[in-house]
Amino acid sequence: MSNFYTRKGDDGTTGYLGEGRLPKYHPRMEAIGTLDETTAALGLARSLVRSPTLKPILIQIQRDLYGLMSEVAATPKNADRFSSIDASRVDWLEEQTDSLNKTIDMPSEFILPGETPGGGALSLARAVTRRAERRIAALLAEDELKNKELLRYLNRLSSLCFVLELAENQYDGKETLKAKK
Repeated sequence: MSNFYTRKGDDGTTGYLGEGRLPKYHPRMEAIGTLDETTAALGLARSLVRSPTLKPILIQIQRDLYGLMSEVAATPKNADRFSSIDASRVDWLEEQTDSLNKTIDMPSEFILPGETPGGGALSLARAVTRRAERRIAALLAEDELKNKELLRYLNRLSSLCFVLELAENQYDGKETLKAKK
């Protein structure tokens, strides 16, 4: 049986996909960690949603994020080798959002998350996605990353998470609460 630890990170560094190591506090590692949290939050949401329509969408998003994390974890020299997020993946998110948007009542003001377990988990996933988006934006601004589609993907994903939350609440027959009374 293999060990679940390597001890290589005990010095405060972690490896790239390629040659070299970076401090665990490096902005790239912060972005990867936040993307990992995004995937985990979406997994939690997937385990809680009751609408059968949403589960396959969430699985595909988790798979996309796995590829996105690989690209972010790659050295700048070999990032193209790990690139899987392009305009077609952004288009797919937009198609999912537009399709679901036709089936829900869009609120005209801010809402309070938590009407259903699945909806609450999707709201959390949206917030974590927004943080991942900020981390990727910083890496792009510092020329640490080149693929601008990563940022577009995360931006659309946060919008889709909001629509997924509304769809899940509606599926469960719950009215989404407005932030103001």
